[in-house]
Amino acid sequence: MQLGRTPSGEPISGHRVVVTGIGAVTCCGVGADALFAGLLDERFNDDRTIPDFDPSAFFGPKEVRRVDRFAQVSLAAAVEAFESSGISDLSGDRFGVIFGTGIGGMTTLTAQERVLSGKGANRVSPFLAPMIMPNAGAAQIAMRLGANGPVETVTTACAAGTHSLGAAARLVASGRVDVAIGGGGEAVMDPLTFAGFANMTALSNSGISRPFDVDRDGFVMSEGAGALVLESLDHALARGATILAEVLGAASTADAFHITAPREDGAGAARCMELVLLDAGLSPTDVGHINAHGTSTPLNDRAEAVAISAVFGPEAPPVTSAKGVTGHSLGGAGAIEAVASVMTIERSVIPPTAGLTNIDPAIELDVVHGSARPLERPIVLSNSFGFGGHNGCLILGAFA
Repeated sequence: MQLGRTPSGEPISGHRVVVTGIGAVTCCGVGADALFAGLLDERFNDDRTIPDFDPSAFFGPKEVRRVDRFAQVSLAAAVEAFESSGISDLSGDRFGVIFGTGIGGMTTLTAQERVLSGKGANRVSPFLAPMIMPNAGAAQIAMRLGANGPVETVTTACAAGTHSLGAAARLVASGRVDVAIGGGGEAVMDPLTFAGFANMTALSNSGISRPFDVDRDGFVMSEGAGALVLESLDHALARGATILAEVLGAASTADAFHITAPREDGAGAARCMELVLLDAGLSPTDVGHINAHGTSTPLNDRAEAVAISAVFGPEAPPVTSAKGVTGHSLGGAGAIEAVASVMTIERSVIPPTAGLTNIDPAIELDVVHGSARPLERPIVLSNSFGFGGHNGCLILGAFA
């Protein structure tokens, strides 16, 4: 990935950024392996919550009541990623965390509002503020793992996970840190959030996520988190790390169009894809797979398909959406899908799009469904688009 260009047009020198650790907690189970197995077998928890997740593995009995679930799942994904990276000796100020969320501690907020209404102001938790703040996930990760470098939070709705990874990659590429954990997490499975999304007709009435299907009728909300350990190539090689993939490019644009609806012509998303290809120094024909945002809403899937076709033409690479299995974990989605993208590269297999039976005839893409497919070119573009018109793209490739 490039950091920019000099007046003469030459790329500014930067460190190559590699992935050395991955972690995920999703409705497929705890761990990145459970995520990928669920994607391949279309196996997941029906209510899209995380099965067998035990926060007491990370927090003591008092502490667990003082940390909102979104921060708990964020920490769990980050700890798995960090431990899998094998890092043991790292200067704290050379270690950063950029972690996203779309909403933050909503479940705590709604629970404490009920306490206020039913029991009075003096019974509201003194930990309310640190539990609901969106940066609590990044803060918990930094405290647990000893990151004294930049520790920041991105809250760009459903693009937050991807934007966080892009920002973390640039932090490493710039040389400010040797290692950064990037990712995102969300856990807002509470009645108020469901009611809000349902009343704006964003949720599926059928309860089935059908990305790109002609009968898709909205997204299925889920909880979860994903994390990547990003490391400068020099640092990774010096410690003998196992390199899982390389971050080749990242990009961000805005539709500047509508607070919830995407542009029908997909122009902002298309420009984001063009910019990430430019950042990676790649042409459209180099990409072997697109991990689509693919939420299963009528407008989003159609706009994304238009954007992909505009950039890649009729020979666009195979496309898939993880959300047929994972549902939509809002600010955690892009990070979870980045973990899936790394594993797609590692295992040279593209998972199918669950829930897709009859592709929308208006969507002229090769959407992988029914069964997995071999990955022929080990370069994956991962898309995320969020309310507010936020677009984020990340390109990952096999290390060579």
